[in-house]
Amino acid sequence: MSNELRYLSLDWINALSAAVASSDHMREIAQQHSLGVTQVVSDGPEGDVTYHLVIGDGEAKFGAGPAEPEDVKMQQSWQTAVDVATGELNAQEAFINGHILLFGDQQKLLESQPVFGALDAVFATVRNNTVYS
Repeated sequence: MSNELRYLSLDWINALSAAVASSDHMREIAQQHSLGVTQVVSDGPEGDVTYHLVIGDGEAKFGAGPAEPEDVKMQQSWQTAVDVATGELNAQEAFINGHILLFGDQQKLLESQPVFGALDAVFATVRNNTVYS
């Protein structure tokens, strides 16, 4: 049996959820920041996928479905999500060029950049087992 995880599959989301939950660094960041982000990715191999990251009060949660509470919502296509995740496309360029649609509190998102640095470090723990097809 392979331990490969298809990007944005429920198994991938669950693996990342466990990694976020066990990350001391994410808990530290969650003491300094409060943010709920919903990501919607359309037209993937498994259809549309919605997942979230909610941090605050020293807790960090990643999982399937929308954030509660939701401060920011991002929508993008499967191809954009893959290109950003694999480094083929810079996330800022994707926003600027309209490949990622952003709704909600943009200022709060900007103030929460350390959250995404910490999340990227956690994502690295599952990146080696992730397949993007």
